[in-house]
Amino acid sequence: MNAKEHEELLSALNARFEKNMNRHEGLEWAEVQAKLEAKPEKLGSLNEMERTGGEPDVVGYDDETGEYIFYDCS
Repeated sequence: MNAKEHEELLSALNARFEKNMNRHEGLEWAEVQAKLEAKPEKLGSLNEMERTGGEPDVVGYDDETGEYIFYDCS
């Protein structure tokens, strides 16, 4: 994924996050974004979801693994 695609994906995920706050009460976008940027392979998976018509969004946080949980919410 190039830099432009990276920014477009983060922008789409952020917009969806802000639009659907009921899915992830108590979570902050800045923390989600920081985790995603630290693990580019996760962004690749979310990009594939987005590219094929899915609408990935954060639906929770796993305290045991320290990872955010994404589902296709289309």
